Amino acid sequence: MATDRRVSRVASLIKREVSQILIDGIKDDRVGTGMVSITDVDVSGDLQHAKIFVSIYGTEEARKETMEGLKSATGYVRSYLGQRVRLRRTPEVIFIEDRSLERGDKMLTLLNELAHNRKPDEEDLSNYGEEE
Repeated sequence: MATDRRVSRVASLIKREVSQILIDGIKDDRVGTGMVSITDVDVSGDLQHAKIFVSIYGTEEARKETMEGLKSATGYVRSYLGQRVRLRRTPEVIFIEDRSLERGDKMLTLLNELAHNRKPDEEDLSNYGEEE
């Protein structure tokens, strides 16, 4: 088992390299339909598996196409990582869609809407500034 420090270093290296692949390496048109960003990489303790969490901006159809394109490109991504990252064994790559940014944005919108629609009590305003 690798140390936690090494696992995190390998995860950040994989994140950087896969980001580079997404910019100019994958030629599949399906990957270009939605804007893709890597939110996190989770590497197992034995460095044999890497879960790559991606956030995809676009319509539901674009997200689906992009995920299909990424899943079909896993072999290419793994071979690229094998060339760029010096490890005894190249980890298996799994792409997982991460919708946490979308959920966070939705929550912020709801909170802002609640704050905007909230009417302050007249009683609270009349006591404002008075010391007890």
